[in-house]
Amino acid sequence: MPPVAWVTLLAIALIVAVVGLSLLKVIFQLKHVAWTLGAVIVGVNAIAYQTRTVPEALTSVNANLAPVRAMAEQV
Repeated sequence: MPPVAWVTLLAIALIVAVVGLSLLKVIFQLKHVAWTLGAVIVGVNAIAYQTRTVPEALTSVNANLAPVRAMAEQV
């Protein structure tokens, strides 16, 4: 094989190696981003649970305030 062919193969191998390493770096960065987004989603779900709407708890609050309402009506 002529030396020019070896140089071409070596250049192609170096280019493929650099591109492969770059793609691995991108893959690791995307995995980190996916993990961070997962943590953000968990946090948002926790906030949504802690700030859920009033009607879910309204019946128990009204039941607990019944004696206060009765006392206020006597005044």
